[in-house]
Amino acid sequence: MEPAAVRVHTATPEGHEGAPSWPLGRRPLRSGRALAGAWLMVIAIPGVAAPFAYITNQGSHDVSVIDLALQKVVATVPVGRSPAGVVAASRAGKVFVSNPDSKTLSVIDMRTQQVTATLPAGSGPVGIDAAPDGKRLYVADWYANRLLVYDTVSGQALPAIDVGRAPAGVAVDASGTTVYVAERDDDSVAAIDVGSGRVRGRVKVGTHPFALLIDARRDRLYALNVLSDDVAVIDTRDTNRLAVIGSVKVGKAPYGAALASDGALLYISNQHDDSVSVVDADRLTVLRTLPGFGYPEGVAAFGDRVYVVNWMDDDVSVLDAASGRALARIATGKNSRGFGAFIGAPSSPASLSSSSSP
Repeated sequence: MEPAAVRVHTATPEGHEGAPSWPLGRRPLRSGRALAGAWLMVIAIPGVAAPFAYITNQGSHDVSVIDLALQKVVATVPVGRSPAGVVAASRAGKVFVSNPDSKTLSVIDMRTQQVTATLPAGSGPVGIDAAPDGKRLYVADWYANRLLVYDTVSGQALPAIDVGRAPAGVAVDASGTTVYVAERDDDSVAAIDVGSGRVRGRVKVGTHPFALLIDARRDRLYALNVLSDDVAVIDTRDTNRLAVIGSVKVGKAPYGAALASDGALLYISNQHDDSVSVVDADRLTVLRTLPGFGYPEGVAAFGDRVYVVNWMDDDVSVLDAASGRALARIATGKNSRGFGAFIGAPSSPASLSSSSSP
């Protein structure tokens, strides 16, 4: 299983209504690019190789592969049209990318950084996540109001699950038995029982939830509400009776989320403010708001660094997790998104034995 600090769940664009692809109705001003000097560092975690970040680029229809040890793009992988969602399933040794405009999924081999398969994916695949053991893949089919399910070894599509309107963010719990789906147009989040394929519980949140992030240590789920500009905090101890136990007001159009600093800090990207909110995850209070981003979307954390994807600036900001200080920017493709758990590395050579299949 990939390190817990790596997992982040985001979703589809909220700059427009009713469609999972761009262009946006509002184009934000381009932020400044002055920054501190670049850095070079290998993050030492026992038994885990220095990972890669897989950044989906909607405008150039490809994925930028960033080596986090070298802090630079080492490969560019062509995929389908307007790639959005991404999950680096380390246990499977594969990266899965949703391509809404192509209605497909691209499968990238982590060893070769090449596409090994392209799978049909409903009518508008966007949010995406994999089970912790890497054996199942779950994809939100925006237009069809359902959750697509795949066997990651064979690439076979399994029975889909009906959900609410305009499903966006997807998050699988640590046990792999429950999948959470943000039902954007219903302003709700559903908990789906994997065994039965049925909705087990549902809760109303803020306006238009998109990104979902699981906080396993606190038995919580965070739902980012892009039109009410807040984060709903959901108690997940009883998935039959999900309950909102708090709300954190952040910037305009919160979109991506990541836990950093051993889970003490919650980083939230605010698309329409070109900013990132840093929240105390215990007290659920905003500690600081960081400026200087270019329509930030996907967010992920690894080691003592946080990575924020800038759609408008075509790059990734590298931050010091504890302070939020900007350390570097890494140029990527056009209109970079990074919606999902975009950081990963093969957990062991054995996990890659079936990487030639989808």
